[in-house]
Amino acid sequence: MIALLLAGGISMLFTLVATPLFVRLFRRLRWGQFVRVDTAVDHKTKRGTPTMGGIVFIVGALLGYFLGKIPTLGESGYSASALLVILLMVGLGLVGFLDDFIKISRQRSLGLTPWAKIAGQVLVASAFAVLALNFPDRYGQTPASSAISFIRDIPQLDFRVLGLVVGGILFAIWVLLIVVSTSNGVNIADGLDGLATGASIFAIGSFIFIGFWQFNQSCVNLAGDDPFLYKCYEARDPMDLAILATAITGGLIGFLWWNTSPAQIFMGDTGSLALGGALAGLAILSRTELLLVLIGGLFVISAGSVVLQRASMKLRKKRIFRMSPIHHHFELKGWAEVTVVVRFWIIAALCVAGGVGLFYLEWVSR
Repeated sequence: MIALLLAGGISMLFTLVATPLFVRLFRRLRWGQFVRVDTAVDHKTKRGTPTMGGIVFIVGALLGYFLGKIPTLGESGYSASALLVILLMVGLGLVGFLDDFIKISRQRSLGLTPWAKIAGQVLVASAFAVLALNFPDRYGQTPASSAISFIRDIPQLDFRVLGLVVGGILFAIWVLLIVVSTSNGVNIADGLDGLATGASIFAIGSFIFIGFWQFNQSCVNLAGDDPFLYKCYEARDPMDLAILATAITGGLIGFLWWNTSPAQIFMGDTGSLALGGALAGLAILSRTELLLVLIGGLFVISAGSVVLQRASMKLRKKRIFRMSPIHHHFELKGWAEVTVVVRFWIIAALCVAGGVGLFYLEWVSR
């Protein structure tokens, strides 16, 4: 418990205090946001606002996790599961950094080409997929499972039944699908001051509860004749994942203080891709992959609005929304930016509440 409190506290304190310093640094480096002026939504006042703020909460989360774990290192070291999520978060953050840097250096709204960005995401996700099925602990558990999971692994959907090679390839494709879609979903939702930050606090924060509950009900911690054995969870290192989720959430809370409207700094693709990677990694390693659709419901809605808009334009030559992603649609309808953000935060919180409630309900009903 002390590691949870320390991880969140250190991370939040760092981003709360350090973000203004990074704002000054980024202004000197001229790392300002480029805003298009030929769009229906008028965001010209945001032009030049420091971006790449994701660097701040990534560093904060790393400090929170590694320093927060120090008092308990004698009991349990830094787990492979948490380090793999960190790999995914930092790796996708680097892809986002390249995208942001190209935008800034060339003063245009397009950084990496779409295919180049996806290639970077695939490269990082592939490394994660390969490593996640290695490093077994003393009980033979690897950080990830080769089965598709909802709230637990679904035995009937285990890729291992297809053989080592074919099963491994299909597992990697499944991981790529989750990582790329989740990171792009968060990236698409990052269009208004504080929107993606607040929604990510709810989504990633849910894994604090999930990890802590899985740790208390872990199959490793229960005796063979324990009456709750049939309810136990097989996820590996759940407490460490909860500590990392706490560190990320704490960092985001401190960052939101400066990122809320009117934002003094933006997270940029550096932050949004990193958050998507962290969210995907936590879901994969906690065996809650399909539950992520509900926990990250706001990101699903944002990405879905873009897909529907493009499909409608190609098939019907008509728009469904005035502009996509959907948060811009409501701006064009006359909603104030703060109104859109707060109402979308409510939607994100309801989605997370539904996901966590379903997670707990499954345990009660077994």
